[in-house]
Amino acid sequence: MQNQLGFVLKVFLLSAALSVLIKYASPSPLIPATATNALIIVLFPSLAMAGLLLWRQKQD
Repeated sequence: MQNQLGFVLKVFLLSAALSVLIKYASPSPLIPATATNALIIVLFPSLAMAGLLLWRQKQD
């Protein structure tokens, strides 16, 4: 139970840090508004999490 709580806390803190980064650093990068970039931005978090969870499952 403690391990799961620590994992959830880490994910929460990473999410909070990422949201602060997006809020304050997002106006500075000049990313063109294309369909490809929109797909990458929308799908990358889900694919990255799926990859991390699969990698973690194989380690156990």
